[in-house]
Amino acid sequence: MTRIFLAGATGLVGGGVLALALADDRVTQVVAPTRRPLPPHPRLLNPIGDGASLPADAPWWAVDGAVCALGTTRAKAGSAAGFRAVDHDYVLAVAARVRKAGARRFALTSSMGADARSRFLYTRTKGEVEDAVRRLAFPSLTILRPGLLGGDRGEHRPMERFMDTVLRVAGPILPPAARISPAATVAALLLEAAISGGDGTHIVTSADVARIAAQGRS
Repeated sequence: MTRIFLAGATGLVGGGVLALALADDRVTQVVAPTRRPLPPHPRLLNPIGDGASLPADAPWWAVDGAVCALGTTRAKAGSAAGFRAVDHDYVLAVAARVRKAGARRFALTSSMGADARSRFLYTRTKGEVEDAVRRLAFPSLTILRPGLLGGDRGEHRPMERFMDTVLRVAGPILPPAARISPAATVAALLLEAAISGGDGTHIVTSADVARIAAQGRS
């Protein structure tokens, strides 16, 4: 039986992870800090606060596995510094705290093209946080690098909606790496890695996600 920590439970992928985890008999408890309360559930522990206000010594950091589905954009964060605070600093703080408390498995949502040497802020930040989390030496680390996420975000993102439509229409003729990454598939892969991920570091690419999603539809 497994206790899971979930960062980013109110996002597109994180919400999917939360629903799957609460329905999974292998999961005894989900610890999911959020700024606003989540709907109550007998197996959900929902500390309230943002990244800066969460107590570093709280006993609920002690879990078996963790999923980090945190992510924002520079536009939404308001600045490059704000974006980095979420996608690097908060991600790394979560990883360090659950590792210090004994977590053995960590599943991280990154991005296609993540590279610490990239000249682009988004992919460079993703690559830098991947490298930093690797240095924490989790016995089992799974890094997912999806492409454009498919799913209902519940917010107005016209460019993403346009690209989603284009990629869905063109999907059958595109290589797997360029296809939509369904958020539901990404969520399922993250949760499985946090529950039963094998030893070592595992990279799941956007092409892998597309193939797995296609198998689920067949």
